[in-house]
Amino acid sequence: MAHIQLNDIRKSYGAAEVIKGVDLEIRAGEFMVFVGPSGCGKSTLLRLISGLTSISSGDLMFDGARMNSKVPSDRGIAMVFQSYALYPHMTVYENMAFGMKLAKSGKAAIRARVEKAAEMLQIGHLLDRLPRQLSGGQRQRVAIGRAICRDPRVFLFDEPLSNLDAALRVATRLEIAKLHHEMEQTTMVYVTHDQVEAMTLADRICVLRDGKVEQVGTPAELYEKPNSTFVAGFIGSPKMNLLTGEVAGDFGCRTLGIRPEHVDITAEGALWTGTVVHAEDLGSDTYLYVDVGAEEPVVVRREGRRAVALGETLGLRPRPEHLHRFDGGGLPLH
Repeated sequence: MAHIQLNDIRKSYGAAEVIKGVDLEIRAGEFMVFVGPSGCGKSTLLRLISGLTSISSGDLMFDGARMNSKVPSDRGIAMVFQSYALYPHMTVYENMAFGMKLAKSGKAAIRARVEKAAEMLQIGHLLDRLPRQLSGGQRQRVAIGRAICRDPRVFLFDEPLSNLDAALRVATRLEIAKLHHEMEQTTMVYVTHDQVEAMTLADRICVLRDGKVEQVGTPAELYEKPNSTFVAGFIGSPKMNLLTGEVAGDFGCRTLGIRPEHVDITAEGALWTGTVVHAEDLGSDTYLYVDVGAEEPVVVRREGRRAVALGETLGLRPRPEHLHRFDGGGLPLH
């Protein structure tokens, strides 16, 4: 495993600076997820760690050793891409063994490691097949298996599930979570735009915005104590309700935040009254969108199935202990 330290890391393409002074510690053996909207710099930051893209300024340290000038093959990393990047003319076994062959490992050692990785990922029955004979989910597991066989200090994942359908994403996400538990000695850095992936996989999440770190913390810390309206609106599905105008002004803030599960429907003592403009029945939960006169409807989560007619009037009461107050700059008020 490797302890990774990023000290004032910057990357520019001509006059355009895309990574703007990132300071970040990734602990040895940790599963760190970079998350943020498209164009925030998360994939670029991963490529800077890998060595596939050069660092403009700052220091990248692995276990105290400076990596800036090291080529990728000397960093002890293995990378898994969203495009799989398998050799089409090689079998699954040959793809997984390729890195070890380049390192001139013995045939017995190669076979032992490939078979162990294949067993871990439940692809042992596919070792003689070519990539074109595999499904997307199977190809991605082969790509992960190839990375495992390199026995890296650091695993880097660049949106590995984005090409898979919804069911395969869930199944492969489970495989990656199991991999993290079974390979406790390997540091893992994972890039995604999907905050559900981030919440379910990460030991800690780094939220990026416009080339800068917005907040770093455990999934629970980011969900319960966002340090900006940006993080509050990005982490969570559905996102936190962020209310402005008179609704927020009544609480002495510019923006008032409340999670959908922390808004109660009540006939008495309602703080807000509004009409249902949309409902989403997900089976296990129902999400109601209630127009209370703010810029956006308030989203209310109810457990189970709840039949509600569009246009129905509801009384809402947010739970005071779960309110988040933000100032005009989007920062928390205490």
